[in-house]
Amino acid sequence: MSAAPLVLITLNRLLFILKASRPGLWFQTLWLYLLPVAGQSRLHSWEFWLGVIYVTFPLNLLVYGWNDLVDRELDEVNPRKDSFLFGARGSREQLALLPRAMVITNLPFFMAFGVMGGWKMILVLVGIILVLALYNLPRRGLRGRPPLELINQLGYLLILPLSILLNGTPNLPWQSVLYLILFCTHAHLMGEIMDVYPDRLAGRRTTATVLGVIPVKGIVMLLVLIESAVIGFVFRDLVLGVFLLFGAGWMVLDIVVFRSRAYTPKEFLLFGAALNVAGFASMAWVWFSGTLTKLPG
Repeated sequence: MSAAPLVLITLNRLLFILKASRPGLWFQTLWLYLLPVAGQSRLHSWEFWLGVIYVTFPLNLLVYGWNDLVDRELDEVNPRKDSFLFGARGSREQLALLPRAMVITNLPFFMAFGVMGGWKMILVLVGIILVLALYNLPRRGLRGRPPLELINQLGYLLILPLSILLNGTPNLPWQSVLYLILFCTHAHLMGEIMDVYPDRLAGRRTTATVLGVIPVKGIVMLLVLIESAVIGFVFRDLVLGVFLLFGAGWMVLDIVVFRSRAYTPKEFLLFGAALNVAGFASMAWVWFSGTLTKLPG
């Protein structure tokens, strides 16, 4: 085989692995990582940038690549897959690349973080693996046992101690953790709403397939309203609080306009782009304002 086809095959494999990490959802893990260091001057720190690199591509490849291995048949009928926003739809040959890619990209960081953070960091890293294993067990995984899949999603909060240990920052107030629990829960429910019809077609049980689309949209709206109240009344940040109120208002509009019908591929792309704009805008605001890092004096 000549060099050109080999280069093309290698490039296609690398693009698939990148797509499997769902770049359109990197903002979620990056948001959680940046929160403990918000308002601080950390841009000169190599430890900070090492963490930034890890919580984007390697961590997301571990999270979503593992999920793709388990959900191969389900992804074949999911209209929002096969994009850099929402992840790859891989063939058997492509999916076979993922285990090695996940190990190669994550193991060096695990080793470095373990040396840098000691036994506490090792516990965090073991916790990440344990959460992913419990969620993705082929037959007994929590991803198919509503509402336990929502509790399991709180494993994303392990990014907080990873960031705190790596950057040497103070612990966050418990009110911040409460906000993030609400945030992670509503973010996962939004994903279930988008996937409710392919999930039902494949016979997968989720909170959305059990309760229905309209009730779950109502739950998301309620969670966002509570988040807005926490930000506005506890942390006294009217800018982010009002921003979240608009998010709750969007859910009302969604219920009125879309009700329980399936979204089109174009709507998926628009929603994904809007999520990224909102995610990075709120990330920038929290970074410069320091909201959620401490209670107002």
